Amino acid sequence: MKTIAAKFILLVLLFVFFGCTQKKIDRKSIQTSNDSLPVYFSLANDFNLSRQKRLDYINKANEIVANQENDSLNRVNFFKIANRYYNVGDWKEYSKTVNLVLTNSESQADTVSMAKAYSYLGDYYLQKTVSDSAFLYYYKAEKMYATLNDNYQLARTIINKSELLFRVGDFIGSEKEVFKGLRIIEDDENEAANEINYDAHNMLGMVYNSMGEYQDAIAYHNKALEILDKMKIIGISQTKAISYLNLGLVYVKLKNYKVASGYFLKGIEQQEIDNQDFKIYALLLDNLGYSKFKLGKQDDLPDLLYQSLKIRDSLKLYSEIPVNKIHLSEYYYSKNDNTKSLQFATEALVLARKMNMPREILSALKQITVVDPKNAANYTKEYIRINEELQQYERKIGEKFSRIQYETDQIKGENTDLESKNRKLVYFFSGLTILGLFFYIIKSQKAKNRELLYKQQQQKANEDIYNLMISQQNTIEANRVQEKKRVAQELHDGVLGRMFGVRMNLEGLNRFNDDLAVTQRHDYLAELKNIEQDIREISHDLNREKSELINNFVAIVDNLFEEQRKTFQVKLLSSIDSSIKWDLAVNSVKINLYRIIQESLQNINKYANATTIKVELKKQEKNIILTIIDDGVGFNVNLKKKGIGLQNMISRAKECQGEFNVQSEKGKGTTITVSIPIG
Repeated sequence: MKTIAAKFILLVLLFVFFGCTQKKIDRKSIQTSNDSLPVYFSLANDFNLSRQKRLDYINKANEIVANQENDSLNRVNFFKIANRYYNVGDWKEYSKTVNLVLTNSESQADTVSMAKAYSYLGDYYLQKTVSDSAFLYYYKAEKMYATLNDNYQLARTIINKSELLFRVGDFIGSEKEVFKGLRIIEDDENEAANEINYDAHNMLGMVYNSMGEYQDAIAYHNKALEILDKMKIIGISQTKAISYLNLGLVYVKLKNYKVASGYFLKGIEQQEIDNQDFKIYALLLDNLGYSKFKLGKQDDLPDLLYQSLKIRDSLKLYSEIPVNKIHLSEYYYSKNDNTKSLQFATEALVLARKMNMPREILSALKQITVVDPKNAANYTKEYIRINEELQQYERKIGEKFSRIQYETDQIKGENTDLESKNRKLVYFFSGLTILGLFFYIIKSQKAKNRELLYKQQQQKANEDIYNLMISQQNTIEANRVQEKKRVAQELHDGVLGRMFGVRMNLEGLNRFNDDLAVTQRHDYLAELKNIEQDIREISHDLNREKSELINNFVAIVDNLFEEQRKTFQVKLLSSIDSSIKWDLAVNSVKINLYRIIQESLQNINKYANATTIKVELKKQEKNIILTIIDDGVGFNVNLKKKGIGLQNMISRAKECQGEFNVQSEKGKGTTITVSIPIG
């Protein structure tokens, strides 16, 4: 067995060599940046490096990832960091990282990452032997993976849960969970399924070993070895060294220490090939040394046991040290060195109590009763008490798991009910919104219909005004024609006849120069003056007729003003520029101007409470400018919603390609200005 010790020393030297070599490379080539992140991840998983060096690289990677945005890639990187903290046994940072990624996943409703975080927390509490918390998180992950239809992760989580049940002594429950996981992936032959199959068969081997069904245990461990031969990629937890270790432990239970030693030796050789996990290496050394002790072989003893203890102490694997010291106690007891034997047994008991490990406490008490028979009675009483407490604990933990499962399902049911209620509320408010929208559309349509009806009525009124103006125009035209006839008759029958008579008489008097002729000529000249006056009166009548013809729109507006003065007490001042050529304005312009004036006067009468109104129509270049000013209460043009009257005035101005402007302030009256092109 000296060769094993030599190999171990060589392994340590190689470990130191590669660690130092890598250190030189890292200093030259690595910088803290996103580009260096893959390198940090790779070095953090390099088992040739020391634990502290690997931890340094994990921390550097963590520093980079912590400054990244919370997206799916960021969460994947955090999981990688958590894995590496797990591998180096930094449980504090592992828990902190997983809880952080869980919080980030919840904020983004990332159910895939949430399920993974639950599974990781289950692993954490499994290592910390907080079984109820581990079960809770495994159960949450299981339910979530089932919802996501992720069969591989679901099966993986179930196998992890079976390991938890195995650790708390629920072997039947563990067996059921393993088969449950196997049924999920039974038809798959890919690499992921092979990894789960290996872990499942390995777990069944350990379960049956603990239940005393040793042949079944051997069969399942051999099946696990067969699965490993199919796998191309083997990780830390999938290695023949573990299967050889577990097979050796079955043969230890069968007290076939020779076969057990063979498997432990195979495991050591395999571990040296894999060069992966010193934890497994320490287990193999301890059990090989114990098997040799049971066979009565003294070579490499107690060195094998001490080598294992040293590795475990350096890796801080305190939970495995009590068994190691119990083996040393048995060894020294066989050598009649009761002092050392009692020392190791007592140290094992103290550490087991500190770590709260009931099974290891029982093993230590059992060994102490052998080494220290004088106090055996006291130790035996404690052994019985702890054994009973352990049995009660195992029963309670099973009940507790059932309660956790029930309460979690109940909470899930309540959440489902709440989701159902929320959906109903969403449906209700959606229906209410649709109904409200329906009523709004109906109301809006009615308003549009009213507006359309109003416009139709307005159009009809415009047509009526237009027809009225046309009728007035026709009446004026008829009167003009009649007046022409009257003037023609007067000229023909009166003026022309009289002028003909005077002309004939004057021609007759040209032959006489006496006093009588002179007097008659004076009389005829006076008659000519009368004829001149009659012609002037006829000309005046014709001019007045033309003015009335042109200014009929002005007359209509004046009538509106006169009606305003008769009906309301407010003082109205009006001015219409006589230079405006109304005959150049189309009827639509006249109608819209009339309506704007009419609407403005109505608004002032209703709302302005004014004492004076000024209305002015004037010509400015090629535009007609209408200005309406009142000294009423005014209003806030920016805040007040425009009424239908004001909107109509704006619309009428636009119809004439004109501009409409209103200026008003509270207490300062209102000014409306309309500019419309003409000609």
